[in-house]
Amino acid sequence: MTLIKSISGIRGTIGGGAGVGLNPLDIVKFTSAYATLIRKTCTVKSNKIVVGRDARISGEMVKNVVVGTLMGMGWDVIDIDLASTPTTELAVTMEGASGGIILTASHNPKQWNALKLLNERGEFLNAAEGNEVLRIAEAEEFEFADVDHLGSYRKDLTYNQKHIDSVLALNLVDVEAIRKANFRVAIDCVNSVGGIILPELLKQLGVQHIEKLYCEPTGDFQHNPEPLEKNLGDIMNLMKGGKADVAFVVDPDVDRLAMICEDGKMYGEEYTLVSVADYVLKHTPGNTVSNLSSTRALRDVTRKYGKEYFASAVGEVNVTTKMKEVGAVIGGEGNGGVIYPESHYGRDALVGIALFLSHLAHEGKKVSELRATYPSYFMAKNRVDLTPETDVDAILAKVKELYKDEEINDIDGVKIDFADKWVHLRKSNTEPIIRVYSEASTPEEAEEILRERIRDGKEDGPEQCCDSWCEEQISKYSTNGRPKPPICVSGTDGLFTPGTSSVSARAVFLF
Repeated sequence: MTLIKSISGIRGTIGGGAGVGLNPLDIVKFTSAYATLIRKTCTVKSNKIVVGRDARISGEMVKNVVVGTLMGMGWDVIDIDLASTPTTELAVTMEGASGGIILTASHNPKQWNALKLLNERGEFLNAAEGNEVLRIAEAEEFEFADVDHLGSYRKDLTYNQKHIDSVLALNLVDVEAIRKANFRVAIDCVNSVGGIILPELLKQLGVQHIEKLYCEPTGDFQHNPEPLEKNLGDIMNLMKGGKADVAFVVDPDVDRLAMICEDGKMYGEEYTLVSVADYVLKHTPGNTVSNLSSTRALRDVTRKYGKEYFASAVGEVNVTTKMKEVGAVIGGEGNGGVIYPESHYGRDALVGIALFLSHLAHEGKKVSELRATYPSYFMAKNRVDLTPETDVDAILAKVKELYKDEEINDIDGVKIDFADKWVHLRKSNTEPIIRVYSEASTPEEAEEILRERIRDGKEDGPEQCCDSWCEEQISKYSTNGRPKPPICVSGTDGLFTPGTSSVSARAVFLF
């Protein structure tokens, strides 16, 4: 069982003892802490909090606990029930509520659930607010209402349509052009709330032919719910049969959007934002933002229109903060998350679909042909597993010093920008790992960056001291025509212990 407490909320696997899994006791504690914070900080004169959930099997149980706790804290609850994350975000502002709680573990498997916490703008809490929720929960600094001041409860199932209406009302969503294009569209909604709202959105956009895959909101996910190529064999095979012009795939809470071309090949989740941004910039030129681990193609497209691209730290709240700072007209994350301020400051697959279909209708191209018009970059995503004792910050500092002559961005880990490629190393907030992303003009080159910059040392040999073994590896790699010496991430950092056999010892070298 797993329980992860972070500034973005609380998430975990269902069941287990208190403090071990996501169970009613911990749900009550963190909901109470959130309710306490909102009471102190909210500037909206409202006593309402919106609650929405994805279709996870545990959703009804978690919702009942959350709703009862909020009422016990004196809040009036608006229960919108089965709804996407962006729907819940919009409901907060449409209701004039003081905040909102989304019950979803995003792309995590079905045994997970989570409480994602919103402010009065329908946006995620910032780092300081998230930390305060954790502090209040730990200290149990909350007080429940007496019988005369308990909150009320109201169910409102109108927000899916209100969300669709808001998308249709966007100036750049061309419903008539989409209708005339007579698109055939396939969708994979992984048996969650996308199966409720996406068919309705497409119908109201004028799409007559819809191929639905896994659209029953049972929460029993038919495949790994993260919308990556390795998980999407069924809908890719459907597309190879020529049944649709484009396929849209969403995660369980519908804030990420992946696309598949008419020939069954992945469009590339990094290019969801790039394509939508191209369309938006063509009509409303302005600055753009994505996180440091997103494709360079967004920068290229932005500069094509004479505007400026900015990078933020990883995380939706960091992206939106930067977007507001630089006045970006569009932004998001490379995992298929589109943030369009004309709608709201939140990743929204519905907005992404509507803008992409408008773009496709205007261009008059096949999806694969449209994809071919953008700069071609390929990304590799890897990780370096460490131990809890490893000083990750020290490692990243070493890397930064080693590449000080290159273009360095250290707002979130260390990103090294070379002339025609980049590599980004950042520590995970929840695991003892370093995430390593790289991008280049070919898949082979993207992987080669990793091979050049990161080595996993593992050799057979007699029992020997860790330090001497590392020195031998450093000497070998340093004399292999490489311009820079490696950094050994081992020894006292805990990857392995002096005196162990090199048969089982593992050292990671960062170049």
